[in-house]
Amino acid sequence: MIRDYGVVQAEAFAYREFMNRRPLSITMVSLLLAAAGAVGFVYHFTELNLRHPFQNDAVWVGVIRLLAIVGGVYMLRGRNWARWLAIFWIGFHVVVSGFRSFPEFAIHGLLFAIFAYVLFRRPAAEYFRTGRAPG
Repeated sequence: MIRDYGVVQAEAFAYREFMNRRPLSITMVSLLLAAAGAVGFVYHFTELNLRHPFQNDAVWVGVIRLLAIVGGVYMLRGRNWARWLAIFWIGFHVVVSGFRSFPEFAIHGLLFAIFAYVLFRRPAAEYFRTGRAPG
């Protein structure tokens, strides 16, 4: 039986759309990252002294928090570079927390492991391979 070319194209399109759906785990990590960035940005914004903005590193903390927001939003949009930004962001926090306390280091290390697992599993790789969110 010969199939109609239009039917084959429609089936291929439906399959691609199914494979490009965002996994729930990516949505959760993306929202967590963006929310952590937003809450941290608002919290640390109160420490900013506009007369001496670089005196207590509040500007740099704000930049780090903005990177979290950008990473979370663009992971929702399926950008592969945002996945790497999220890994580097949490990795940076693991390193910094290593200089503070062991419980903080352990929590950030656990979060790093969760991020790595979620962001580099096969469904995530397929989602990020397209470079855009379904839509």
